[in-house]
Amino acid sequence: MKDGEGEIAVRLARQAVDAEVKGTGENQVNAPESFREKRGVFVTLNQYPSHLLRGCIGFPEPLFSLASAILQAAQHACHDPRFEDLQEDELDKIVVEVTILTVPEEIVVKDRKELPQKVKVGRDGLIIEHGPFRGLLLPQVPVEWGWDSEEFLGQTCMKAGMSPDMWLDRRTKLYRFEGEIFAEQSPRGRVTRKEITHGACR
Repeated sequence: MKDGEGEIAVRLARQAVDAEVKGTGENQVNAPESFREKRGVFVTLNQYPSHLLRGCIGFPEPLFSLASAILQAAQHACHDPRFEDLQEDELDKIVVEVTILTVPEEIVVKDRKELPQKVKVGRDGLIIEHGPFRGLLLPQVPVEWGWDSEEFLGQTCMKAGMSPDMWLDRRTKLYRFEGEIFAEQSPRGRVTRKEITHGACR
């Protein structure tokens, strides 16, 4: 995605967050034709300047157009069930981040112990599924926490509510995806492409 499109994505998310919290109901979308393509998206809200997580919601699979996915994820991020609902007096104290995902690809190996070699920290995000359990961590997360690929696998299992070694179970399905990240540098400030270093959704 071009940097200009990334900026539009973040501006759309910011617009949706502001409208959701203020209750204005504004949802007009002015975006390029490319935003009609179905894409997976996550919107992350971080406190500023601490960059502590304030909310993060998204769609791993390309179920909606990019524009629709951004708007919906931004609205839901204001009500992340792990936190209190975002309040109007916080709007100028957060930065908005949008991660645009590639289509998840299943990782298939003959020997489950080979899985850590198939996961590249700093590039891959992970989705893990086992029966009713499902967990996702974005590519930013292991870099932020300093995990290696095996720790990343274990933490994704735990995100799904499973024991950290469930990735070794052959019945467990594992998918990887990549993400392009664009974020405000300050509240309502300049938007730049973000290198994977910190400020992750978890």
